[in-house]
Amino acid sequence: MAEQTIKKELWEDIHKDNKDAEVISRPSMTYWQDAWRRLKKNKLSMLGLAFIFFMVLTAIVGPYIIEHDYSTQQLQLANIPPKIDIYKVDDENYFYMHAEYKLFAVTADGQLLDRIKETQNNLTDRNRVYTVGGKEVVLDYKYASMKPEENPDGIKYKILIDGVETTPFDKVQNKEFVFGTDALGRDMLARVIFGARISLLIALIATVVNFFIGVLYGGVSGYFGGQVDNIMMRIVDIINVIPLLLYVILLSVIIGSGLKSIIIALGSVYWVGMARIVRGQVLSLKEQEYVLAARTLGASSMRIMIRHLIPNAMGPIIVSMTMMIPSAIFTEAFLSFIGLGVNAPLASWGTLANDALGGLRSYPYQLFYPSLAISLTMLAFNFLGDGLRDALDPRLRK
Repeated sequence: MAEQTIKKELWEDIHKDNKDAEVISRPSMTYWQDAWRRLKKNKLSMLGLAFIFFMVLTAIVGPYIIEHDYSTQQLQLANIPPKIDIYKVDDENYFYMHAEYKLFAVTADGQLLDRIKETQNNLTDRNRVYTVGGKEVVLDYKYASMKPEENPDGIKYKILIDGVETTPFDKVQNKEFVFGTDALGRDMLARVIFGARISLLIALIATVVNFFIGVLYGGVSGYFGGQVDNIMMRIVDIINVIPLLLYVILLSVIIGSGLKSIIIALGSVYWVGMARIVRGQVLSLKEQEYVLAARTLGASSMRIMIRHLIPNAMGPIIVSMTMMIPSAIFTEAFLSFIGLGVNAPLASWGTLANDALGGLRSYPYQLFYPSLAISLTMLAFNFLGDGLRDALDPRLRK
Protein backbone atom coordinates (compact mmCIF):
# COMPACT_ATOMS: atom_id res chain seq x y z
CA MET A 1 0.00 0.00 0.00
CA ALA A 2 1.47 3.29 -1.06
CA GLU A 3 2.50 5.58 1.79
CA GLN A 4 0.38 8.72 1.94
CA THR A 5 1.94 12.06 2.81
CA ILE A 6 0.19 15.02 4.34
CA LYS A 7 1.11 18.30 2.82
CA LYS A 8 2.47 21.00 5.08
CA GLU A 9 -0.13 23.45 3.81
CA LEU A 10 -2.89 21.35 5.39
CA TRP A 11 -1.57 21.98 8.90
CA GLU A 12 -2.90 24.93 10.86
CA ASP A 13 -1.52 26.53 14.03
CA ILE A 14 -3.83 26.14 17.03
CA HIS A 15 -5.12 29.35 18.54
CA LYS A 16 -3.77 30.30 21.97
CA ASP A 17 -7.26 30.39 23.49
CA ASN A 18 -7.92 26.80 22.41
CA LYS A 19 -4.50 25.71 23.63
CA ASP A 20 -5.15 26.99 27.19
CA ALA A 21 -8.78 25.84 27.33
CA GLU A 22 -8.00 22.73 29.40
CA VAL A 23 -5.51 24.42 31.71
CA ILE A 24 -6.67 24.62 35.37
CA SER A 25 -6.76 28.33 36.15
CA ARG A 26 -6.42 27.93 39.93
CA PRO A 27 -5.75 25.11 42.39
CA SER A 28 -8.70 23.05 43.59
CA MET A 29 -10.21 24.31 46.86
CA THR A 30 -12.56 22.86 49.40
CA TYR A 31 -15.78 24.65 50.32
CA TRP A 32 -14.27 26.11 53.51
CA GLN A 33 -11.01 27.15 51.79
CA ASP A 34 -12.98 29.00 49.15
CA ALA A 35 -15.16 30.62 51.83
CA TRP A 36 -12.07 31.83 53.70
CA ARG A 37 -10.60 33.18 50.45
CA ARG A 38 -13.71 35.24 49.78
CA LEU A 39 -14.05 36.31 53.42
CA LYS A 40 -10.53 37.79 53.31
CA LYS A 41 -11.60 40.06 50.46
CA ASN A 42 -14.24 41.70 52.66
CA LYS A 43 -12.30 44.40 54.49
CA LEU A 44 -15.05 45.23 57.01
CA SER A 45 -15.41 41.57 57.97
CA MET A 46 -11.67 41.20 58.50
CA LEU A 47 -11.68 44.40 60.53
CA GLY A 48 -14.48 43.00 62.68
CA LEU A 49 -12.62 39.69 63.09
CA ALA A 50 -9.43 41.52 64.08
CA PHE A 51 -11.32 43.56 66.68
CA ILE A 52 -12.90 40.42 68.15
CA PHE A 53 -9.47 38.80 68.49
CA PHE A 54 -8.16 42.01 70.04
CA MET A 55 -11.02 42.09 72.54
CA VAL A 56 -10.46 38.43 73.47
CA LEU A 57 -6.73 39.00 73.94
CA THR A 58 -7.34 42.17 75.97
CA ALA A 59 -9.88 40.45 78.23
CA ILE A 60 -7.48 37.58 78.91
CA VAL A 61 -4.16 39.43 79.25
CA GLY A 62 -5.27 42.99 80.12
CA PRO A 63 -5.90 42.56 83.88
CA TYR A 64 -2.36 41.22 84.31
CA ILE A 65 -0.77 44.17 82.49
CA ILE A 66 -2.54 47.24 83.85
CA GLU A 67 -1.53 48.54 87.26
CA HIS A 68 -4.97 48.87 88.89
CA ASP A 69 -7.75 46.31 89.31
CA TYR A 70 -11.47 46.77 88.72
CA SER A 71 -12.64 46.87 92.35
CA THR A 72 -10.10 48.90 94.36
CA GLN A 73 -11.65 52.17 95.56
CA GLN A 74 -9.61 55.36 95.99
CA LEU A 75 -12.15 57.97 97.01
CA GLN A 76 -9.60 60.79 97.00
CA LEU A 77 -9.04 60.10 93.27
CA ALA A 78 -12.73 59.98 92.29
CA ASN A 79 -13.98 61.41 88.97
CA ILE A 80 -10.59 62.27 87.47
CA PRO A 81 -10.97 62.52 83.67
CA PRO A 82 -8.68 60.88 81.10
CA LYS A 83 -7.37 64.29 79.98
CA ILE A 84 -6.42 66.87 82.59
CA ASP A 85 -5.57 70.59 82.54
CA ILE A 86 -2.33 71.18 84.42
CA TYR A 87 -1.05 74.45 85.89
CA LYS A 88 2.62 75.33 86.10
CA VAL A 89 4.08 76.75 89.31
CA ASP A 90 7.72 76.41 88.24
CA ASP A 91 9.80 74.00 86.17
CA GLU A 92 9.50 71.29 88.82
CA ASN A 93 6.00 71.80 90.25
CA TYR A 94 2.70 71.33 88.42
CA PHE A 95 -0.80 70.71 89.68
CA TYR A 96 -4.20 69.67 88.40
CA MET A 97 -7.40 71.37 89.62
CA HIS A 98 -10.27 68.90 89.97
CA ALA A 99 -13.85 69.85 89.10
CA GLU A 100 -14.69 69.35 92.78
CA TYR A 101 -12.13 72.04 93.75
CA LYS A 102 -9.37 69.66 94.81
CA LEU A 103 -5.72 70.08 93.82
CA PHE A 104 -3.41 67.23 92.83
CA ALA A 105 0.33 67.39 92.29
CA VAL A 106 1.22 66.07 88.83
CA THR A 107 4.20 65.82 86.53
CA ALA A 108 4.48 67.75 83.28
CA ASP A 109 3.46 64.65 81.29
CA GLY A 110 0.31 63.93 83.35
CA GLN A 111 1.43 61.47 86.03
CA LEU A 112 -0.63 61.92 89.20
CA LEU A 113 1.52 62.19 92.34
CA ASP A 114 -0.61 63.05 95.38
CA ARG A 115 -3.41 65.26 96.58
CA ILE A 116 -2.34 68.67 97.88
CA LYS A 117 -3.86 69.60 101.26
CA GLU A 118 -5.11 73.16 101.64
CA THR A 119 -3.47 75.39 104.27
CA GLN A 120 -6.61 77.54 104.54
CA ASN A 121 -10.25 76.92 103.65
CA ASN A 122 -12.33 80.09 103.84
CA LEU A 123 -15.96 79.05 103.46
CA THR A 124 -17.22 82.62 103.83
CA ASP A 125 -15.21 84.07 100.97
CA ARG A 126 -15.28 80.74 99.10
CA ASN A 127 -11.59 80.30 98.51
CA ARG A 128 -8.89 77.81 99.41
CA VAL A 129 -5.20 78.46 99.89
CA TYR A 130 -2.45 75.96 99.07
CA THR A 131 1.34 76.01 99.16
CA VAL A 132 2.98 74.48 96.09
CA GLY A 133 6.75 74.66 95.58
CA GLY A 134 7.03 77.44 98.16
CA LYS A 135 4.44 79.59 96.37
CA GLU A 136 0.95 80.48 97.48
CA VAL A 137 -1.82 79.12 95.28
CA VAL A 138 -5.31 80.53 95.84
CA LEU A 139 -8.40 78.83 94.44
CA ASP A 140 -11.24 81.36 94.33
CA TYR A 141 -14.53 79.60 93.53
CA LYS A 142 -17.06 82.24 94.62
CA TYR A 143 -17.95 82.87 90.96
CA ALA A 144 -19.76 79.51 90.71
CA SER A 145 -22.50 80.74 93.08
CA MET A 146 -23.00 84.11 91.39
CA LYS A 147 -26.12 84.99 89.45
CA PRO A 148 -25.81 85.15 85.65
CA GLU A 149 -26.06 88.96 85.63
CA GLU A 150 -23.21 89.15 88.16
CA ASN A 151 -21.07 86.68 86.22
CA PRO A 152 -21.91 87.21 82.52
CA ASP A 153 -18.83 85.29 81.34
CA GLY A 154 -19.85 82.15 83.27
CA ILE A 155 -16.57 81.92 85.18
CA LYS A 156 -16.59 79.06 87.71
CA TYR A 157 -13.31 79.80 89.50
CA LYS A 158 -10.01 81.62 89.30
CA ILE A 159 -6.55 80.39 90.30
CA LEU A 160 -3.92 82.83 91.51
CA ILE A 161 -0.25 81.95 92.02
CA ASP A 162 1.43 84.49 94.34
CA GLY A 163 -1.43 86.88 93.59
CA VAL A 164 -1.19 86.54 89.77
CA GLU A 165 -4.14 84.99 87.95
CA THR A 166 -3.05 82.03 85.85
CA THR A 167 -4.54 79.80 83.18
CA PRO A 168 -3.89 76.11 82.39
CA PHE A 169 -0.36 75.47 81.15
CA ASP A 170 -1.23 72.40 79.08
CA LYS A 171 -3.85 69.68 78.56
CA VAL A 172 -2.24 66.24 78.87
CA GLN A 173 -3.25 62.59 78.97
CA ASN A 174 -3.82 61.13 82.42
CA LYS A 175 -0.93 58.67 82.70
CA GLU A 176 -2.15 57.12 85.95
CA PHE A 177 -5.71 56.39 84.76
CA VAL A 178 -5.89 56.30 80.97
CA PHE A 179 -9.72 56.13 80.91
CA GLY A 180 -10.11 58.19 84.07
CA THR A 181 -11.80 57.11 87.30
CA ASP A 182 -15.41 56.65 88.38
CA ALA A 183 -17.29 58.14 91.32
CA LEU A 184 -15.54 55.77 93.75
CA GLY A 185 -12.05 56.29 92.37
CA ARG A 186 -11.92 52.96 90.52
CA ASP A 187 -9.92 52.66 87.30
CA MET A 188 -12.29 52.90 84.33
CA LEU A 189 -9.88 51.06 82.02
CA ALA A 190 -9.75 48.07 84.38
CA ARG A 191 -13.53 48.04 84.70
CA VAL A 192 -14.08 48.26 80.93
CA ILE A 193 -11.68 45.34 80.42
CA PHE A 194 -13.48 43.32 83.09
CA GLY A 195 -16.75 44.19 81.35
CA ALA A 196 -15.28 42.64 78.20
CA ARG A 197 -14.81 39.41 80.14
CA ILE A 198 -18.50 39.42 81.08
CA SER A 199 -19.52 40.10 77.48
CA LEU A 200 -17.26 37.34 76.13
CA LEU A 201 -18.70 34.92 78.68
CA ILE A 202 -22.22 35.80 77.50
CA ALA A 203 -21.08 35.35 73.87
CA LEU A 204 -19.62 31.93 74.70
CA ILE A 205 -22.82 30.85 76.48
CA ALA A 206 -24.98 32.04 73.57
CA THR A 207 -22.78 30.09 71.13
CA VAL A 208 -22.83 26.87 73.16
CA VAL A 209 -26.58 27.06 73.79
CA ASN A 210 -27.37 27.79 70.15
CA PHE A 211 -25.12 25.04 68.87
CA PHE A 212 -25.87 22.18 71.24
CA ILE A 213 -29.53 22.87 71.96
CA GLY A 214 -30.86 24.93 69.06
CA VAL A 215 -29.12 22.98 66.29
CA LEU A 216 -29.99 19.53 67.62
CA TYR A 217 -33.55 20.48 68.53
CA GLY A 218 -34.21 22.07 65.14
CA GLY A 219 -32.49 19.18 63.35
CA VAL A 220 -34.65 16.54 65.05
CA SER A 221 -37.82 18.54 64.42
CA GLY A 222 -37.07 19.10 60.75
CA TYR A 223 -35.85 15.56 60.03
CA PHE A 224 -38.70 13.58 61.57
CA GLY A 225 -41.42 16.08 60.60
CA GLY A 226 -45.10 15.28 60.95
CA GLN A 227 -46.52 15.07 64.46
CA VAL A 228 -43.07 15.23 66.06
CA ASP A 229 -42.30 18.48 64.24
CA ASN A 230 -45.71 19.91 65.15
CA ILE A 231 -45.30 19.20 68.90
CA MET A 232 -41.70 20.43 69.04
CA MET A 233 -42.50 23.67 67.25
CA ARG A 234 -45.46 24.38 69.51
CA ILE A 235 -43.09 24.09 72.47
CA VAL A 236 -40.83 26.61 70.75
CA ASP A 237 -43.80 28.95 70.22
CA ILE A 238 -44.72 28.76 73.92
CA ILE A 239 -41.13 29.55 74.99
CA ASN A 240 -40.78 32.31 72.41
CA VAL A 241 -43.96 34.13 73.42
CA ILE A 242 -42.76 34.83 76.98
CA PRO A 243 -40.43 37.90 77.09
CA LEU A 244 -36.84 37.33 78.19
CA LEU A 245 -37.12 40.19 80.68
CA LEU A 246 -39.89 38.32 82.52
CA TYR A 247 -37.68 35.22 82.73
CA VAL A 248 -34.87 37.26 84.28
CA ILE A 249 -37.20 38.95 86.79
CA LEU A 250 -38.65 35.60 87.89
CA LEU A 251 -35.19 34.07 88.23
CA SER A 252 -34.00 37.12 90.15
CA VAL A 253 -36.81 36.61 92.63
CA ILE A 254 -36.02 32.91 93.01
CA ILE A 255 -32.21 32.78 92.98
CA GLY A 256 -31.32 36.48 93.26
CA SER A 257 -30.14 38.96 90.65
CA GLY A 258 -26.72 38.55 89.14
CA LEU A 259 -24.82 36.89 86.35
CA LYS A 260 -26.18 33.45 87.24
CA SER A 261 -29.79 34.46 86.55
CA ILE A 262 -28.82 35.98 83.18
CA ILE A 263 -26.93 32.82 82.19
CA ILE A 264 -29.86 30.58 83.13
CA ALA A 265 -32.33 32.85 81.30
CA LEU A 266 -30.24 32.91 78.12
CA GLY A 267 -29.70 29.17 78.32
CA SER A 268 -33.44 28.59 78.68
CA VAL A 269 -34.80 30.66 75.81
CA TYR A 270 -32.03 31.91 73.54
CA TRP A 271 -31.87 28.79 71.37
CA VAL A 272 -35.38 29.01 69.89
CA GLY A 273 -34.36 31.26 66.99
CA MET A 274 -31.56 28.88 65.98
CA ALA A 275 -33.95 25.91 66.22
CA ARG A 276 -36.30 27.53 63.70
CA ILE A 277 -33.47 28.25 61.27
CA VAL A 278 -32.03 24.72 61.46
CA ARG A 279 -35.47 23.18 61.09
CA GLY A 280 -36.04 25.08 57.85
CA GLN A 281 -32.64 24.03 56.49
CA VAL A 282 -33.15 20.36 57.38
CA LEU A 283 -36.64 20.30 55.85
CA SER A 284 -35.15 21.28 52.48
CA LEU A 285 -31.99 19.17 52.72
CA LYS A 286 -33.61 15.87 53.77
CA GLU A 287 -35.17 15.52 50.30
CA GLN A 288 -31.77 15.46 48.60
CA GLU A 289 -30.46 12.32 46.85
CA TYR A 290 -27.54 11.78 49.22
CA VAL A 291 -29.98 11.40 52.13
CA LEU A 292 -31.90 8.73 50.19
CA ALA A 293 -28.60 6.98 49.42
CA ALA A 294 -27.63 7.01 53.09
CA ARG A 295 -31.00 5.52 54.05
CA THR A 296 -30.60 2.82 51.39
CA LEU A 297 -27.20 1.88 52.81
CA GLY A 298 -28.75 1.45 56.24
CA ALA A 299 -27.57 4.61 58.00
CA SER A 300 -29.50 5.46 61.14
CA SER A 301 -31.55 8.64 61.45
CA MET A 302 -29.14 10.14 63.98
CA ARG A 303 -26.14 9.42 61.74
CA ILE A 304 -27.87 10.97 58.73
CA MET A 305 -28.74 14.06 60.71
CA ILE A 306 -25.32 14.54 62.38
CA ARG A 307 -23.05 13.41 59.53
CA HIS A 308 -24.97 14.72 56.52
CA LEU A 309 -27.76 17.20 57.21
CA ILE A 310 -26.25 19.45 59.90
CA PRO A 311 -22.80 19.73 58.22
CA ASN A 312 -24.50 20.79 54.97
CA ALA A 313 -26.49 23.41 56.86
CA MET A 314 -23.42 24.69 58.71
CA GLY A 315 -23.12 27.82 56.56
CA PRO A 316 -26.48 29.34 57.62
CA ILE A 317 -25.89 28.08 61.17
CA ILE A 318 -22.56 29.91 61.51
CA VAL A 319 -23.97 33.09 59.98
CA SER A 320 -27.02 33.05 62.27
CA MET A 321 -24.87 32.32 65.31
CA THR A 322 -22.57 35.23 64.49
CA MET A 323 -25.58 37.53 64.22
CA MET A 324 -27.12 36.30 67.49
CA ILE A 325 -23.98 36.82 69.60
CA PRO A 326 -24.13 40.67 69.55
CA SER A 327 -27.83 40.45 70.41
CA ALA A 328 -26.94 38.38 73.49
CA ILE A 329 -24.21 40.83 74.50
CA PHE A 330 -26.59 43.77 74.17
CA THR A 331 -29.27 41.90 76.13
CA GLU A 332 -26.84 41.39 79.02
CA ALA A 333 -25.79 45.06 78.88
CA PHE A 334 -29.42 46.17 78.91
CA LEU A 335 -30.32 43.93 81.85
CA SER A 336 -27.28 45.16 83.79
CA PHE A 337 -28.20 48.74 82.92
CA ILE A 338 -31.65 48.40 84.48
CA GLY A 339 -30.24 46.68 87.58
CA LEU A 340 -30.91 43.01 86.77
CA GLY A 341 -27.36 42.13 85.81
CA VAL A 342 -24.10 41.57 87.64
CA ASN A 343 -23.80 42.75 91.23
CA ALA A 344 -21.14 45.03 92.68
CA PRO A 345 -18.20 45.03 92.68
CA LEU A 346 -18.34 43.11 89.38
CA ALA A 347 -18.19 45.39 86.34
CA SER A 348 -20.31 45.03 83.22
CA TRP A 349 -20.61 47.51 80.37
CA GLY A 350 -24.28 47.90 81.28
CA THR A 351 -23.57 48.60 84.95
CA LEU A 352 -20.83 51.07 83.98
CA ALA A 353 -23.32 52.95 81.80
CA ASN A 354 -25.86 52.96 84.62
CA ASP A 355 -23.29 54.24 87.14
CA ALA A 356 -22.33 57.06 84.77
CA LEU A 357 -25.83 58.50 84.43
CA GLY A 358 -25.69 60.44 87.70
CA GLY A 359 -22.68 62.49 86.61
CA LEU A 360 -23.36 62.56 82.90
CA ARG A 361 -23.16 66.35 82.54
CA SER A 362 -19.99 66.67 84.61
CA TYR A 363 -18.16 63.45 83.68
CA PRO A 364 -19.41 62.28 80.26
CA TYR A 365 -16.33 60.10 79.69
CA GLN A 366 -17.69 57.60 82.24
CA LEU A 367 -20.57 56.83 79.85
CA PHE A 368 -18.55 57.22 76.66
CA TYR A 369 -16.10 54.33 77.14
CA PRO A 370 -18.56 51.53 78.01
CA SER A 371 -20.94 52.75 75.31
CA LEU A 372 -18.10 52.77 72.79
CA ALA A 373 -17.11 49.24 73.81
CA ILE A 374 -20.68 47.97 73.35
CA SER A 375 -21.03 49.70 69.97
CA LEU A 376 -17.70 48.50 68.58
CA THR A 377 -18.29 44.92 69.72
CA MET A 378 -21.75 44.78 68.15
CA LEU A 379 -20.47 46.34 64.93
CA ALA A 380 -17.55 43.88 64.80
CA PHE A 381 -19.82 40.84 65.12
CA ASN A 382 -22.30 42.25 62.60
CA PHE A 383 -19.55 43.03 60.07
CA LEU A 384 -18.19 39.50 60.51
CA GLY A 385 -21.67 38.03 60.16
CA ASP A 386 -22.32 39.95 56.93
CA GLY A 387 -19.01 38.75 55.51
CA LEU A 388 -19.68 35.13 56.50
CA ARG A 389 -23.13 35.29 54.92
CA ASP A 390 -21.60 36.32 51.59
CA ALA A 391 -18.63 33.95 51.84
CA LEU A 392 -20.67 30.86 52.76
CA ASP A 393 -23.42 31.39 50.18
CA PRO A 394 -22.72 28.83 47.41
CA ARG A 395 -24.68 30.89 44.91
CA LEU A 396 -22.01 33.60 45.10
CA ARG A 397 -19.08 31.29 44.34
CA LYS A 398 -17.05 32.34 41.32
